[in-house]
Amino acid sequence: MGWKTDWRSFYYENAEEPDDIVLETGRTALLVIDVQNTYLNASDDKAEADRWAPFRDRMHGTVIPNARKLQDWARENGIEVLHARIACQKTDGRDRSLSQKKPGFNYLLLPKDEHESQIVDELAPVGDEIVVTKTTDSALTGTNLRLMLHNMGIERVIVAGIFTDQCVSSTVRSLADESFEVVVIEDCCAAATQELHENELRIINMIYCHVMSLAEVQGLERKA
Repeated sequence: MGWKTDWRSFYYENAEEPDDIVLETGRTALLVIDVQNTYLNASDDKAEADRWAPFRDRMHGTVIPNARKLQDWARENGIEVLHARIACQKTDGRDRSLSQKKPGFNYLLLPKDEHESQIVDELAPVGDEIVVTKTTDSALTGTNLRLMLHNMGIERVIVAGIFTDQCVSSTVRSLADESFEVVVIEDCCAAATQELHENELRIINMIYCHVMSLAEVQGLERKA
């Protein structure tokens, strides 16, 4: 058992095991997606707050602590750390993509300077780390992230954040389409439910990315 055989969908049940991964630290980046204050706020509606309690528990108990460990490890090993967040430039949200204007959960009005749109303190950028602000799911759509990664010589992107089945998945697919190698850290990600999280990992694994745990990515061979 391990990342080479875990998280396989029907399509890849009988596929050969992938080759070992060697992280070239100067060509590898870590991207943490959308871990923002708004998602940790409990609803005033008790039933809704209770419905989302398992998600908040995973965020506080697993995702945020592990993502911080992942960031620290990346910084210590010369791996570029980047951040993505959802935020609009206009206070009324006119600049948002259509997907963020539709009613329901995905209706997001997060002006860029408000507290709710900020990255949580535990995972905040350090020094000159790049923060990409987006108004859609993929961190590449409508931003210059792809160009910046290319300019910095990045070939592999390690991905963490939320939501596994939405912005994480969209970003992973976009990165793969742009020919980046992608690694998703499963215990640094979350979806609204564990079922949604695990289902999406199986969908994207082997074709768009390799899914690993924090311990597994830290255990990969590295070279400068």
